[in-house]
Amino acid sequence: MNILGISAFYHDSAAALVRDGEIVAAAQEERFTRVKHDSRFPSHAVEYCLEAAGLTAANLDYVVFYEKPLLKFERLLETYLAYAPRGFRQFLAGMPIWLRQKLHLPREMDKALQGAYKGRYIFTEHHESHAASAFFPSPFEEAAILTMDGVGEWATASLGIGRGNKVQLSCELQFPHSLGLLYSAFTYFTGFKVNSGEYKLMGLAPYGEPKYYDLILEKLIDLKPDGSLRLNMAYFGYCHTMVMTNRKFEQLFGGPPRRPEVPVTQREMDIAASIQAVTEEAMLRAARHVHRQTGMKNLALAGGVALNCVANGRILRETPFENIWIQPAAGDAGGALGAALFVWYQLLGNERHVDGQDKQQGSLLGPAFSDEQIRRFLDSAGAKYHAYNDEPALIARIAELIDEGKVIGWLQGRMEFGPRALGSRSILGDARSQEMQSTMNLKIKFRESFRPFAPCVLREDVAEYFETRPQEDSPYMLLVAAVREQKRLRPQANPESLQGLDKLKVKRSVIPAVTHVDYSARIQTVDAERHPRLHKLITAFKQRTGCPVIINTSFNIRGEPIVCSPQDAYRCFMATNMDVLVLENQILYKQEQPQAKQHEIDEYKARFELD
Repeated sequence: MNILGISAFYHDSAAALVRDGEIVAAAQEERFTRVKHDSRFPSHAVEYCLEAAGLTAANLDYVVFYEKPLLKFERLLETYLAYAPRGFRQFLAGMPIWLRQKLHLPREMDKALQGAYKGRYIFTEHHESHAASAFFPSPFEEAAILTMDGVGEWATASLGIGRGNKVQLSCELQFPHSLGLLYSAFTYFTGFKVNSGEYKLMGLAPYGEPKYYDLILEKLIDLKPDGSLRLNMAYFGYCHTMVMTNRKFEQLFGGPPRRPEVPVTQREMDIAASIQAVTEEAMLRAARHVHRQTGMKNLALAGGVALNCVANGRILRETPFENIWIQPAAGDAGGALGAALFVWYQLLGNERHVDGQDKQQGSLLGPAFSDEQIRRFLDSAGAKYHAYNDEPALIARIAELIDEGKVIGWLQGRMEFGPRALGSRSILGDARSQEMQSTMNLKIKFRESFRPFAPCVLREDVAEYFETRPQEDSPYMLLVAAVREQKRLRPQANPESLQGLDKLKVKRSVIPAVTHVDYSARIQTVDAERHPRLHKLITAFKQRTGCPVIINTSFNIRGEPIVCSPQDAYRCFMATNMDVLVLENQILYKQEQPQAKQHEIDEYKARFELD
């Protein structure tokens, strides 16, 4: 039985295809259109999923949408009426797309499926989809479930349990009271883009002090012992204006929001530290509450807030839960997958088999490209490349190049589903290099210098370098842990005397490029089952250098989605200071390529609003 799940129109449109309970394919629309966080109907993603499954739309048994649009429309109308006439401009801006498109989803889906699908359309609730995406692919027979995001229809958070082939949500928090929207309000206020800049705010937090923690709890949020909360809406504008905060909020924090591209000041760093601390406390309280309610040892997480990997690490270390599993595509994109799985298990009642391994397949659910396809493209582009037929020789050469300090673009196998590059569409580098973080941020990614990079470490060595349990599994880069004391370095300068971005100058560990200023790291563990070639590469690097850790960051520049195809990868390679590009079994060296035309580079950067 073939079930197609769809999420669309709000943030990160995506499609996922499930066949007899097995996840066959899943992808975000942005990867095909090259429009970051593309919210349009995911026609390209649907086409890819059908192709990957060897199907046409006529072969589908069910098509399911990840939320109930009429219920969401009800919430919007009630909110507009409650704030009338103040929200009239927002009402005028939002209504046309609802009247033209969002209220006519069956018509839109018919159009995308070219009228070939003759079955019924199913609509699950937003947080049901999140809960299903968290529990059904998890390795747990039973688990507590916690979902937290901005807002679905009415719900902004929910908790419940999953057992066998059923999820049951027992209570929820409702709009406008939302931990996700609170965090997004501070994302906006510190000058980053809502729904995409939240991870920047999290990365900025360690540079500041939580000076506003008490102020936030006193003025903005009534946080209960169970993690539920109420926001003081006198400080927020998102119910009736086009911005998240208002003048009263500005007065509370001593001035207007930071304008994008204006240098970050200590105020923004301290605000980031403060809201991150509040968010962690709220998530810890919620997790402890759901444990008290359920008594279960496992926890499954989804929703955009579950991408806060710092809080996730604290939940694992500081709550009674023994194990947690987080949906890699925790945001709205993952709702497409959750909706399809919800139909297979919950509605159709099919049996669920658990063997201790998650069913996400490393989240490598997107397109792959053959050597033949790659060489055909490279030949047409006039690119110079070296084709390898011997995998050990290829691996040894890349390990050597990383050891020499080269920055490697790496396209291998199926593309990742979710916001993280997990070793299929990655940029790789030497974690031992103190200069590598600034080099990759400023010359490759064209992004803020404070942004941390993630360590990619052999799972068998993770506890040697980081404060985790032996062979702790973190394949989806969704947990933060501290660098082990033994791997830290005694700083030459007094780090306590440094402020703000000056903290970057201190070499803190033997892997400085992936050690954040608070000695934390967002870990990805690599094993031979999920990532066989990447595991071989890091093993070869370890044999060469003694270090089982490299840098892994997403293969894109700021403002661009992660690359999908060899064409995307080659354009990014040519427009940046990347040294080497590896496309499956082909190696390209920058110095051997035909000189990129400056106007092509300028056009590429301009497309993503880069100077």
